[in-house]
Amino acid sequence: MTGPSSGGPDAETKMQFLYALRSRGVTDKRVLNAMETIDRGRFITGIFADRAYEDMPLPIPCGQTISQPSVVGLMTQALQITARDKVLEVGTGSGYQAAILARLARRVYTVDRHARLVRDANAVFQALGLVNITAMTADGSHGLAEQAPFDRILVTAAAEDPPGPLLAQLKIGGIMVVPVGQSDAVQTLIRVRRGENGFDYDELRPVRFVPLLEGLGKDGS
Repeated sequence: MTGPSSGGPDAETKMQFLYALRSRGVTDKRVLNAMETIDRGRFITGIFADRAYEDMPLPIPCGQTISQPSVVGLMTQALQITARDKVLEVGTGSGYQAAILARLARRVYTVDRHARLVRDANAVFQALGLVNITAMTADGSHGLAEQAPFDRILVTAAAEDPPGPLLAQLKIGGIMVVPVGQSDAVQTLIRVRRGENGFDYDELRPVRFVPLLEGLGKDGS
């Protein structure tokens, strides 16, 4: 299998990657095209680099994970992003999800409590020429009030309930996708739509994510 150091996956690996996405329900052509364009291998280093094109979550620094590609695709698809949208991602992690969002939206703001992850992700964004992403170290549970409201919000860590500050920063007509659950064993991916008179909630599928924590990472790392 061709790894990230050799310029990305070969044609057969890319075909298998896209087939795995489709077989697990990622059918939106814009999302599939974005995921074909953004090389997941650029966001994974070390001993797991040669598994970048498998449909599985992998460890990244700071005790976090990069989500399996099919979950990234399904969450992105559920957002129904348009080219005019301003998107907030809570939980930058490796930066892979933000890079996918950047291929679909007008502007992406992504925040993470770990400064190291933001620093590493920013380096990849710059290398890929993704100039419509703003990544910063912040407590994502509070959202990003200075840039609100957002057309779309994606949360890549699980909360007991959709966080109130994030709901408040969602535009009327906007969509938020968030994993919700009281333990790391039982979580459900929820899609929230904000209407004129409140919020509508749809349960999408079972998932497993790291918990959404308040505050910054230790020593800002």
